[in-house]
Amino acid sequence: MSDYRRIADRIADDIASGRLRPGQQLPPQRVFARRRGIAGSTAGRVYAELVRRGLVVGEVGRGTFVRAAAAGPYGQALIEAPAAATSPNSAPVNLELNYPSAPGQSELLAPALAPLLRPDVLTEALRPAPANGTAAAREAAADLLATPGWRPDPGRVLFAGNARQAIAATLASLVRPGGRVGVEPLTYPLVKQIAARLGITLVALEADGEGPRPESVAAAHRTAPLSALYLQPTLHNPTSVTTSEPRRVEIARVVRELGLPVVEDRIWSFLHPHSPAPLAAHAPGLVHVVDGLSKRVAPGLTVGFLVVPEQRVDAVAAAVRSGGWSAGRFALEAGTRWTADGTVARLVAAKRADAAGRQRLVAEELAGFAVRSDPLTYYAWWELPAPWRADTFTAAAAALGIAVTPGPAFVVDPNRTPDAVRLGLASAAVPDLTRALRTLAGLARGGGAGAGTPLPGGRTG
Repeated sequence: MSDYRRIADRIADDIASGRLRPGQQLPPQRVFARRRGIAGSTAGRVYAELVRRGLVVGEVGRGTFVRAAAAGPYGQALIEAPAAATSPNSAPVNLELNYPSAPGQSELLAPALAPLLRPDVLTEALRPAPANGTAAAREAAADLLATPGWRPDPGRVLFAGNARQAIAATLASLVRPGGRVGVEPLTYPLVKQIAARLGITLVALEADGEGPRPESVAAAHRTAPLSALYLQPTLHNPTSVTTSEPRRVEIARVVRELGLPVVEDRIWSFLHPHSPAPLAAHAPGLVHVVDGLSKRVAPGLTVGFLVVPEQRVDAVAAAVRSGGWSAGRFALEAGTRWTADGTVARLVAAKRADAAGRQRLVAEELAGFAVRSDPLTYYAWWELPAPWRADTFTAAAAALGIAVTPGPAFVVDPNRTPDAVRLGLASAAVPDLTRALRTLAGLARGGGAGAGTPLPGGRTG
């Protein structure tokens, strides 16, 4: 038997005996490898084997947690679900993924792709695209991103493979390794990963019900100079907060006084038809707008948009090229056609209605709980009732076939870890979402297996 399987068997025995409890976090793989005196690749195979057996759940960057309540032959997990849980025959419901899909979406998208499949057109569409795309793509993007009172100059529009790459390219162009970037106290988890790869330190700003507090930006900058800000002022993920117009004006005033660049993430803003004008409308010389097609259209064929200050076009374009983050020309051409023929607008209207319907399910199934959301969004921030912790609830939900994102995945300051989870509402079919929400409500009301006994980390229920 392979070494990694023997090690996995021993951990399975620890889970079966109760030495490792449901919800308990395993050490990071590099720590596990060092303690066991094995190679990092072997540790990775051990963890993969435990996931395959259904004994643990987790993702890189968040941690790995025990999910099994008991173990049978060969260490396979045996879960006894409460009455409110999902049916044993039902497929797992993933409320981590959050990619909306409108009814009839494929039928809407197909007509614009047909002309691209002609051999003469396809040859051109398969060539690399420059960071500034084409004139038609820039005009289409400017129209798509425009809001009342603001339409970006097409000459300042750049393109990346997706919005995440657009964020990475913008931060790489603005911040040197070791630099500091101010962010909301809860931020997009992938920004944390991007910052780690770029050697950037994220600094949590103070925030309230309207978003970041302007005075906290100035205070953080006084403590040690910030190189930039990364903010989500419209339908912030995960809290759904939309910063008011007066607050945006005040933030813009502060960044102008400090000469502080801003990366404004507007990836979910399409769901808000009456959102205040972007920060870029108030500080166009400093704000870099990031958006994309993945949520509006589909994740499999997407484009990231950047609207950058005029003097920054060359620097950001160079970062896109050097990072290998350029958009594919085929996707760029498809996105341009979908925008021009009204397909994107029709998808946006359908997804706004869909999001509203899913939020009504949240209001019904999670009534009485502390849930923060906006009727327009595809996500909800759930502050869990005691004695639940984010990690134990996530593991318990996974044991019932439901994946949720634990609150710490969004936290910047490790000393402020919320006992909360984010629910992504977009990807699951409506019947599955309804069943999952009902199951999670029952789980939360149950107070957690072993309430009153020590929970992982020493806290008692």
